[in-house]
This record gives sequence, C-alpha cells and structure tokens, in this order.
Amino acid sequence: MQNRKATIQKFFLGRHFTDGMIFKVAIYVLLISIGFVYLYPMLYMISNSLKSQSDIINPMINWIPSEFFMGNYQSAFRVLNYFSTFYKSWLVTLLPALIQTAVTSLIGYGFATFNFKFKKVWLVLVLLTFIIPPQVYMIPRYVMFFRLYLYRTPFSIILPALFGQGLNSAIFILIFYQFFRMIPKSLNEAAEIDGASQGYIFFKMAVPLSVPAYITSFLFGLVWYWNETYISSLFLDSSNANLQLKLANFVSEYQAVSGGNQNLVMLNEGVRLAATLLIILPMIIVYFTMQRWFVEGVEKTGITGE
Repeated sequence: MQNRKATIQKFFLGRHFTDGMIFKVAIYVLLISIGFVYLYPMLYMISNSLKSQSDIINPMINWIPSEFFMGNYQSAFRVLNYFSTFYKSWLVTLLPALIQTAVTSLIGYGFATFNFKFKKVWLVLVLLTFIIPPQVYMIPRYVMFFRLYLYRTPFSIILPALFGQGLNSAIFILIFYQFFRMIPKSLNEAAEIDGASQGYIFFKMAVPLSVPAYITSFLFGLVWYWNETYISSLFLDSSNANLQLKLANFVSEYQAVSGGNQNLVMLNEGVRLAATLLIILPMIIVYFTMQRWFVEGVEKTGITGE
C-alpha cells in the first residue's frame, strides 16, 4: 500500500516536482494559452479572408467557411494595386535597411577600435538619438527635406539611413560596437604589423567575425522599416505610398474602386483582412526563410525587438 502511494505521488509530483505530471501539465497549459493569444488573430484573419459575403453575415458559420472564397484576395490585389505598391514598399524598406546596416557597422567599428577626442560624448549623443522620441525632431527634418526638394519622395526615408540616422540606428550602432569590442586587439595589432591597412582589417577580419550582428541588424531593420507608418505617412505622397499607407486608407481606396457603395464596404471585412494578410505575407516568408540565422543572431546580440 505504501509503495503504491509512493508511486502515485512520484507520478504526479515527481522527484523534484519539476519532473512531475502536475508541473508538466501546468507548463503545457501556459504555453498553449500564450500560443493561442498569438495565433488567434492570425487564424481569425485567415478564416474570414476566405469567407464570402454571405458567410460573413451568417451567424451559423464561425471558423470554417462553406466554401473557400478567393474573391476577397482578388479585390484586395486590385485595391492595393499590389505588385506596383509592393515595389514601392521594398524601395523604402530593403534599401534603407541595407544602407543602415552598412553605415551603422562602420560607426560601431569606429567607436570600438579608435580612440579620439570626446569619444564618450559622441557615444552619449548616439544614445540620445534613440532616447529622444522622433516626434521631437520630425518638424525640423520635415522643413529640411522641404527646402532640399526631397519632401514626398523615397529619398526622405533613404537619406537618413545613409548618415546613420535611420530607424533606431542607435541600437544597431551599439550592437556593432559590442561585437567589434569582443574581437581581441592583439588580432588587429598582428595584422597591422604584417602591413594590413585599416580597410583590410575591417573588411577581411572584422566583418566575417561579426556576421550574426549583420544578419540581426539587417533583419530587424527590414521588419521595422516594413512596419513603419508614421514617417511614411509624413514624407511619402500618394504616388509613392507603400502597402501600409494603402492599408491605412483602404476603406476610401475600396470605395473608389467599388464606385462608392458604402453598404458593400461595410460587408467586406473579408477583403480588408485579405489585404492585411497580403501585407504581412512578405515578412512571414522572410522570417521562415531566415529563421535559423534570425534566432542565432538574437541569441548572440541579446536584442528582442519591440
């Protein structure tokens, strides 16, 4: 009887409690609950984007549509003018992300390798660009681009990245600063004794040793530029609107395409959800394609995103 009681107790509580059934069930319930919170919006969007208008207003149909209706995606493609807008979106996403990664790596390398006057002051100024909200300096930047005739063009988003003032550039400068500091100075000194120039040391030694930092910075820059709407709405006009701006004005765009039928717009939640899925689809593909490098880079840099 005692042995049976001990066996049952060991099954439920385990030897150290953490290997018992009760603890494992609690962990799984917690993980499934957290996973459901994240997956629910996605499942809701997929389900409703595949419903016809009759299925959307039918209270008897919840998750599985009576038929897989692709008309919502066709309408979303037409309203977003998808491929043309997709190209414009990549222009203000991929290009600044690449430039920002290259420029911030150079700045981080300079801070990590060289000693110069007021180095700590400059480093504090870099940090301030991240601490100070962008709304504070957006008006002077707006006036500057207006005077330079760059207002309402993609250059107003690309040029700040070229000068180390891209989206959250300070974070990437700090990532590269920490990575380059971990490279032993004796390695650089040995290369200098052998006659290597600073450019050779940077491109042939520092860059290959810092690949995880480059991948992480590029991926985060890509995602942040893709999801950014505040700067885009301020500096891009309708002829250069990206997918996010098109989604923000989706109702009016849909009304224009559908001839202004307001009742039809109210019923087409499925079209708006299809448009949302089409916009987040490129980032999902990028994530699953580069998941291994993404997770590895996050582990090595400690960055977790916003």
